[in-house]
Amino acid sequence: MAEIIRTVGLKREFIVGDEVVRALRGLSFSIDSGEFVTIVGSSGSGKSTLLNILGCLDVPTAGEYYLDGVSVRNMGKNDRATLRNRKIGFIFQNYNLLPKTTSVENVELPLMYNRDVSASERRRRAIEALTAVGLEDRLMHKSNQLSGGQQQRVAIARALVNDPVIILADEATGNLDSKKSYEVLALFQKLHRAGKTILFVTHNPDLEQFSSRTITLRDGRIISDVRNDNIQSADEVLANWKEED
Repeated sequence: MAEIIRTVGLKREFIVGDEVVRALRGLSFSIDSGEFVTIVGSSGSGKSTLLNILGCLDVPTAGEYYLDGVSVRNMGKNDRATLRNRKIGFIFQNYNLLPKTTSVENVELPLMYNRDVSASERRRRAIEALTAVGLEDRLMHKSNQLSGGQQQRVAIARALVNDPVIILADEATGNLDSKKSYEVLALFQKLHRAGKTILFVTHNPDLEQFSSRTITLRDGRIISDVRNDNIQSADEVLANWKEED
């Protein structure tokens, strides 16, 4: 399998007053195409700092980061932005949708920066992505007309529209109730079965049983990296949920 992400001795330090805060302390790992990896850790473990580097929003103080074979560390901000737009699908806890804008317009957004994609092709891809997440009947609904779970599905469709090499999800179920969280997890598992590479960052260790591998951070270090041979089905959880309701 192709290697999508590789980090070698990744460090990130911040100067806060007179102190040096060592947020990441030499992380080395790789993620292959088709993996569904959960990164877990409590607040302050380094998850957000790592995600910002993997998402090309920040650069390490030391060490190397390769995204789809491309070295990111010495790239300028504009080149990182282009790489991010072409290679990464981002999903955030707060959805980050434009208010009073339709689902299809929100999903079209990443393609606005790609001059090779015509307006009609942009619309076609957006509708295709929304259909893939089960929102074909909500194309023209505005963000404020959608539930939290539906808004997160729009955000997932937006992450898919560029056909990225990896999807980075930052606490993607953090603002949802339990049932809607499992619905989103079921969608991630469906995307994973279809061949998508997913990196799911969460503080909730209960969610790691739904992915194929878990990397646990503590104090800026990897304390465990284990594969899951007994992946739980979010669809099964939902099926049992309906029987209980």
